Amino acid sequence: MADPRTWPTREDEKSYYDLHQNAPSDLGYRRFLNRIFEPLNARLAAKSRGLDFGSGPGPTLSVMFTEAGHIMQIYDPFYAPAPAVLQSQYDFVTASEVVEHFHQPGDEFAKLWSLVNPRGWLGIMTKRLRNPDSFTRWHYKQDPTHVSFFSLETFHWLADHLQAECTVHGDDVVLFQRR
Repeated sequence: MADPRTWPTREDEKSYYDLHQNAPSDLGYRRFLNRIFEPLNARLAAKSRGLDFGSGPGPTLSVMFTEAGHIMQIYDPFYAPAPAVLQSQYDFVTASEVVEHFHQPGDEFAKLWSLVNPRGWLGIMTKRLRNPDSFTRWHYKQDPTHVSFFSLETFHWLADHLQAECTVHGDDVVLFQRR
């Protein structure tokens, strides 16, 4: 985790996010999101209820799941601050390019997990640190809003802590299912 003294202010954080140009009409962005969409969607029953947590300024993952026949809600502390959606449970919750922004990862993972129904799924997409020796040169930590970093070992530990099955897909997707 980055030193809290280096974290951006909430205003600076939002200003940085406002620079993102992500939209459902952007085919390149959809290809990027397919890395989490495809393996998670393949595991879902028809018309599953989902929450895209950290949907950002141009919610797209939720649109992709809606197009696949699922019922979606979105939440984002800056762009879709709808606390009521955090009072329900869902068949699946996604957090794509979100967990690296967590200031209190333990608390925030616990909150995400509390939103998942029994036998439900939590899908995480974030770059994983592969080699601690390369951390100082790692491009992912250069984003000033990235303050928490995870390795494969971290996600296996988290799966044990959550009492979940953990499935890894590619370089940046981890799916957790309640046991």
